[in-house]
Amino acid sequence: MKANCWYGKNHLRVEQVPDPEILNPRDAIVRITSTAICGSDLHLYDGLIPAMEKGDILGHEFMGEVVDVGSGIKNLKVGDRVVVPFPISCGDCFFCRKQLYSLCENSNPNAVMAEKLWGHSPAGIFGYSHLVGGYAGGQAEYARIPFADVGPIKIENGFTDEQVLFLSDIFPTAYMAAEACDIQPGDTVAIWGCGPVGQLTVKSAYLLGAERVIAIDRFQERLRMAREQGGAETLNYEEVDVYDALMDMTGGRGPDACIDAVGMEAHGHGIQYAYDRAKQATMLETDRPIALREAILACRNGGTVSIPGVYGGFIDKFPIGSIMNRSLTIKTGQTHVQRYLQPLLEKIRNEEIDPSFIVTHRLPLDDAPVGYEMFKHKRDGCIKIVLKP
Repeated sequence: MKANCWYGKNHLRVEQVPDPEILNPRDAIVRITSTAICGSDLHLYDGLIPAMEKGDILGHEFMGEVVDVGSGIKNLKVGDRVVVPFPISCGDCFFCRKQLYSLCENSNPNAVMAEKLWGHSPAGIFGYSHLVGGYAGGQAEYARIPFADVGPIKIENGFTDEQVLFLSDIFPTAYMAAEACDIQPGDTVAIWGCGPVGQLTVKSAYLLGAERVIAIDRFQERLRMAREQGGAETLNYEEVDVYDALMDMTGGRGPDACIDAVGMEAHGHGIQYAYDRAKQATMLETDRPIALREAILACRNGGTVSIPGVYGGFIDKFPIGSIMNRSLTIKTGQTHVQRYLQPLLEKIRNEEIDPSFIVTHRLPLDDAPVGYEMFKHKRDGCIKIVLKP
């Protein structure tokens, strides 16, 4: 089969690799019909996530048709159309029973490696380094799905792929990030980053009852989408001081909740940005927390800072004093996708949201390396790319 494979920083190749096979009775094989490039895939592309090996197959947002099932799979059959969550979860362990699926104790065979970096191991993840299991990803023609009786959700109505594809990751990620804010009627929510997760977080905040959503970015096409598709007020951080602007917009109090939908490769300007770039380049810090610092300092006293943006390691000048002295609540985590699949599918079915609005580009799988370059450099107004095997 064809697959998009990692060969080093900014070096991908679509090449022929062996077809996946059933290895465990709870496995299934899915023929992939749509897969996407996620913003967090760019961290792999930029060489910032450890434990990648040459030839690793990328991709953790995908869906398709079941073509084979193991003997232990009773809830799926050949021919079923499914969306596959990015965390791999057994359904039986301590954390899975608490619906904390991205913390599954049984799906990361390289847990010892993750424990050395993070203290404890999260779940295995498709296509996201050997730190989280070394599983082949979904930017391919086929994928093996471990614990397939727990993860995939069947799509039985006439939805297009693009309406439901993002149930695999970014729609639940956005919704969980907004849900973490405990949004109350009348609340103002500020969101850093208007990429795909940021766009769906704007929508999710309104679904959960926010009165105002303020979206922050620098790319005009992203800010335009947040306004026109999401109904957000927008700020261009290259044109205004974000903190001052938010204080003006909220009567000096600050937003009730702030969401960092950017993560470890945040951009900025001025001395602070130069400082973080230099520290990251010399490996004195692994992540650039520019958006996170702004979100913490801007959030109102007693408010919530939610972090769906991916962070990999260590950051510098983290304003813990601001968090403690102002009674802020920090909520974060890899998304417990399986918890949200059915409720969010119902929202799509009820026409409360159609996530396909974020798709700006569609490419054949063969053009995946071109797509990564386009997405990384925001060329041609690129916000979200769907690959078709």
